[in-house]
Amino acid sequence: MLSVTRLLNGTATPADALRYGRLTGKVPSHLLHFSADKKPVVVWNVTQRCNLFCIHCYASSQNREYPGELTTAEGLQLLDDLARFGAPTLLFSGGEPLTRPDLFELVSHASASGLRCVLSTNGTLITPEAADKIAESGFTYVGVSLDGIGEAHDKIRGKKGAFDEALRGLRLCRDRGVRVGLRFTIHRKNLDQLADIFDLLETEHIDRCCVYHLAYAGRGDRIRSYDLTPAETRAAVEFIFDRVQDYERRGIDKEILTVDNHTDNVLLYRRMQRDAPERADEVYQMLEWNGGNQSGIAIACVDPRGNVHADQFSWDYTLGNVRERLFSEVWADASEPRMAILKDRKAHLKGRCAGCKWLEVCNGNLRVRAERYFEDFLAPDPACYLTDEEIGIEPGSAAAAEASKWPVPVQQEWVVA
Repeated sequence: MLSVTRLLNGTATPADALRYGRLTGKVPSHLLHFSADKKPVVVWNVTQRCNLFCIHCYASSQNREYPGELTTAEGLQLLDDLARFGAPTLLFSGGEPLTRPDLFELVSHASASGLRCVLSTNGTLITPEAADKIAESGFTYVGVSLDGIGEAHDKIRGKKGAFDEALRGLRLCRDRGVRVGLRFTIHRKNLDQLADIFDLLETEHIDRCCVYHLAYAGRGDRIRSYDLTPAETRAAVEFIFDRVQDYERRGIDKEILTVDNHTDNVLLYRRMQRDAPERADEVYQMLEWNGGNQSGIAIACVDPRGNVHADQFSWDYTLGNVRERLFSEVWADASEPRMAILKDRKAHLKGRCAGCKWLEVCNGNLRVRAERYFEDFLAPDPACYLTDEEIGIEPGSAAAAEASKWPVPVQQEWVVA
């Protein structure tokens, strides 16, 4: 996760993080990305059930019962373990978490245990009564997913009227004093909506927006042909940077982040070198502390059945199950082969990643995308949009020979299904 606004505009500096000792238990939430001890933010998919059918859903959710999901008692045990472990944030996700009948009991318990609770929702089930419970149970932030404006959103979500319902839910939470934001996953079906989403942030007075790159997981893998080309991705990220700087020039306070393509870290640093070289070194320090992709390090996932994964997209590989061992024990088990690699992956990466000079601020990008595209967990991420020259691979070098074994997509290979 890249804090675009804070790094571009200088509202987060190395001194800010050092003031708290860069310790997870002490830094405020906006500085968690720069902690030194890297306690994981935990995504708990409390249910796989969802009332919508989104084309890019990593959980492949449908509106039906899913057997074997953690019971209330098992969920409470998980929450107690996470609180003792010191997880800085617990993100309740799905499916659609508001379809789970005991959600507010779980959140109240988590909040009372000292966990910072965040809700990831499609927003359509937030009635006035639900908004009251969201505020009362202890959620500190609600992220509502929007894929565009009006009909564009409805088509991606599979329900007519979903946009209006989601916007209503967001407003209801905001009116009750709960901090709200948007979550927008960008791909070929909604690239033309990106500018409108940034306009909506202004007209609706929404303070925060996370722009996600497409992860090849669940139905997101089935629509990978809808992913942007490297050139389109780069242009979209540059547009995001432009809008962030435009907000600053006009005195508009918005927090913009990009998620799941850590090439963005490099692009932001290169922009600082060009536009504000006097701040480039401190930005690079923050990006180095951020560490790039944090799957298996500072991000974790517990799926609806209690399986522990390196992130919310990696359900195909399980590190353990909280019914058999505590999450804290699973997460600390460096003898697990994939976990051991994730904790220190740089020497294991292949292709362009192996020879990249930006590994300290990218960390090999999103492994699930590499695995789905190349069928190899350690292959290069095909969504990297930097050229060989930009990542330091010289023509004819050993690094170039290694990169040639894993051809990355070019414009003409990406055909929309």
